[in-house]
Amino acid sequence: MCRPEPEASRLAQCFRNAGADARALPMLERAPLPETPAQRTLIQNLDRFQHVVAVSPYAAELLLALIDTWWPQLPQGLNWYGVGAGTAKVLADAGLSPQWPPQGVSSEDLLRLPVLNNIRGERVLIARGESGRELLRETLLARGAEVTAMPIYRRQAPDYSPQQLQQALGDFAPDAIIALSAETLNNFIALNRISGHNLKQQLLVLPVQRVAELAASAGYTNVCIPASLTDPEVVAAVAQRLAQKGCP
Repeated sequence: MCRPEPEASRLAQCFRNAGADARALPMLERAPLPETPAQRTLIQNLDRFQHVVAVSPYAAELLLALIDTWWPQLPQGLNWYGVGAGTAKVLADAGLSPQWPPQGVSSEDLLRLPVLNNIRGERVLIARGESGRELLRETLLARGAEVTAMPIYRRQAPDYSPQQLQQALGDFAPDAIIALSAETLNNFIALNRISGHNLKQQLLVLPVQRVAELAASAGYTNVCIPASLTDPEVVAAVAQRLAQKGCP
């Protein structure tokens, strides 16, 4: 599992519950950014926005924690969005009524929602990491919205020792590798190259076709894109593909 924690260990346990031997080797570490005066002002003025987007479950969790500091009750009249069902669930568990793509987990999928196609002059807040894709912000700007991106966490690649990599990639010799973001995949490919491991024939589970194309350009062609990125769906997709290949 190359997902960040705690998602990596949670998904690994889901695989173990299904009878698989699973290990977690996160390819991303995340940490909240220190609160800044600009961030604090945005949260205090949250009711001036019409739309609030969280790009990931982690972004949603941090955003809700920030809001809770300054808003004893959530402001009314906001449209909430999650890029994917997992992100929307975090918002829904907080009592919100978020919208998310009925199919897909990407910014492209979110941008297909009709409500985001006619937002000229409306204000949008995007809770996100300090780096990442600009497609969502740029597309909404092009549609005439006033868009504010609010970085609330940073990402970085973990620093693993050669012994840790050998245990996880060599000794364990996984039949399937879960990398559910482009950044996770890129970090995994880089570590493979540095460590000298060659796992290009193993099943690689990816989130969307765009990331599969990145994998193909690096020589990884045995890929699987689950119907959704919920833990049970990922486990089911891997089980089906490995059964077709005759893996135990």
